[in-house]
Amino acid sequence: MSSSLGFPFSHFPRFPNFSSSRTSSSSSRSLATAAALAAASALGLSLVANSKFQTNISPLGWASLSLANAICSPVESRTGEVFPEDVDGGRRLLGVGVRRTNVLGLKSIGVYAFGVYADDSDVKKLNEKYGTATLSELKDKKEFIADALESDIRMTVRLQIVYGRLSIRSVRNAFAKSVGTRLQKFSASEPSDTDELLQKFVSLFRDDQKLPKGSVIELSREEGYVLRTRIDGEELGQIQSKLLCKSILDLYFGEDPLDKNAKQEIQLNLASRLKTT
Repeated sequence: MSSSLGFPFSHFPRFPNFSSSRTSSSSSRSLATAAALAAASALGLSLVANSKFQTNISPLGWASLSLANAICSPVESRTGEVFPEDVDGGRRLLGVGVRRTNVLGLKSIGVYAFGVYADDSDVKKLNEKYGTATLSELKDKKEFIADALESDIRMTVRLQIVYGRLSIRSVRNAFAKSVGTRLQKFSASEPSDTDELLQKFVSLFRDDQKLPKGSVIELSREEGYVLRTRIDGEELGQIQSKLLCKSILDLYFGEDPLDKNAKQEIQLNLASRLKTT
């Protein structure tokens, strides 16, 4: 059985139910409430004191928080996947999400969790245009993300495979469809031989490669718009193309992203980095 995007699935995850206990009297409830409030207050002070503490706050609620609190959680909550806080010599995590697909329109299955990283020093390239903009102005500004996609900012998208029966052919076919669509969309303003470019990219994923659960695919935009592709640290190849880099990054935080909540998180943290770097 396979989905319309070429990902084969047969097993569905089950999640445990959790129930809370009840106190036997109003006095016990009052004591428990007081203790909880005291613990929450202590935790709040700890969060302020320790800037490395990672919160898991919804990006929708971040608009009212200070820049110091706009911190990305390294855990993708739906899959439980934990991401490193930085990769490739200091590129820091901007946000995490999950790539899901539907099976016969009935079940939504996680294929991989992903994290998007950016080099803080390169983020400064956006300062010339957005240096005076506020965080609230940037967090929903489409032009801001469009410029981030266009700019020569070193970034890495880390894909952590969570489905145990994912084949390299499925990944190749899925990228051919999703990246191919974006290459055509963007090539209207940036003429290019998109078919040849797409074939160069998807041909990096060879049939002899394996992708068991836990495998890691890394897609990086290097300086000079060079796309670098790796699987579990093994270099697959590099392709110099601004159009290809833009098309791949657009999958994760462009106009029609794979995970809209992740896109909001990435945009908010990118804006926060711009204001604090």
